[in-house]
Amino acid sequence: QVQLVESGGGLVQAGGSLRLSCAASGRTFSGYRMGWFRQAPGKEREFVATISWSSGSSTDYADSVKGRFTISRDNAKNTVNLQMSSLKPEDTAVYYCAARWNIRAARREYEYDYWGQGTQVTVSS
Repeated sequence: QVQLVESGGGLVQAGGSLRLSCAASGRTFSGYRMGWFRQAPGKEREFVATISWSSGSSTDYADSVKGRFTISRDNAKNTVNLQMSSLKPEDTAVYYCAARWNIRAARREYEYDYWGQGTQVTVSS
């Protein structure tokens, strides 16, 4: 059974940085694609970034975070990380880790098979 557990959320001032981690367990994730999504209050969940577990160089980012966020994976620790820099108040949201049994990049919620419970990120102005 796949389990995804996010951590690292918190309160940060605008311009600051945070690093989110997603601990993945339950199977071997080579062949999977991992993603980060976020949901702000009153808004739909939206795509943030994705990475191929086997090829750490295959990444994709939402335009709103490109150049500020970096997704990576640590095979030894079985984690997927999201380094967030130059944070803005509009980055405030619950951030979710997701896994997809397919190596192709994907940006839509329904394309992902497993989800974590989310971690809150709040950016103050």
